[in-house]
Amino acid sequence: MALAAFEGWNDAAEAASGVVAHLGIAWDSTPIAAIDPDDYYDFQVNRPVIDVIAGRAERLVWPTTRLSLARREATGLARDIVLVHGVEPNMRWRGFTDELIAGFKELGVEMVVLIGALLADSPHTRPVPVQVSGSDPRLLRGVGSEPADYKGSAGIVGVLQYTCNNAEIPAVTLWASVPHYVSNAPSPKATLALVRTVEDILDAPLPAGELQEEARAWQRGVDELAQQDSDVAEYVRTLEEAKDATDLPEASGDAIAREFERYLRHRSDPDDGE
Repeated sequence: MALAAFEGWNDAAEAASGVVAHLGIAWDSTPIAAIDPDDYYDFQVNRPVIDVIAGRAERLVWPTTRLSLARREATGLARDIVLVHGVEPNMRWRGFTDELIAGFKELGVEMVVLIGALLADSPHTRPVPVQVSGSDPRLLRGVGSEPADYKGSAGIVGVLQYTCNNAEIPAVTLWASVPHYVSNAPSPKATLALVRTVEDILDAPLPAGELQEEARAWQRGVDELAQQDSDVAEYVRTLEEAKDATDLPEASGDAIAREFERYLRHRSDPDDGE
């Protein structure tokens, strides 16, 4: 299995790339490959980063897409996980996705979970919505979200999902809705929501680490900012009313059962910290 996220258009508040970065650290993943950036990136748009220490250039990091491997011994899962952390390319997307697909096949990847985040009219005081789409409805069973409908511009996440489907590699795409009025990175609450949805897909607990406390601290900070501005506070109340009215049907037996199953998974995982 592979988990993939790309910085840029697909990564509001760095919530999506934050998932791969978080799991890569938690699982002590090992770098295994990187795409040559020369064919896919405009370095005047996505510039390399240089480290200068005591007047000496010590390191130069090019924008690209990197793959790392988390072994099953580290993940506690029944399989190894390939983590893909990239920057959305500036050109030659078809060649880029073909190269990634070839890499997936060489590594024996049998399923790809693509992770994205977008700005939306979502109140920060409610659970972060995560929309899901997949090449096979069976992949979405047990996932705590309604399948997504969308027609419009695509980023590299959408293009890669389509390419995976054509290559007969099952793919699931997750999109977290980040409140547009607090879009500064990071957004740990949105990252945590995406981690929880990946859990639903894998049907196994994932390490949350400090994300839970960071999400609570983030919400407290936004609450304080909203209280200082009456217009923002009123806008948040409007979003809350709209969200609550939309979510009333979700107070169903299936939704409650999903939350209880998730609770039991974490109760059985002594390293989760809950």
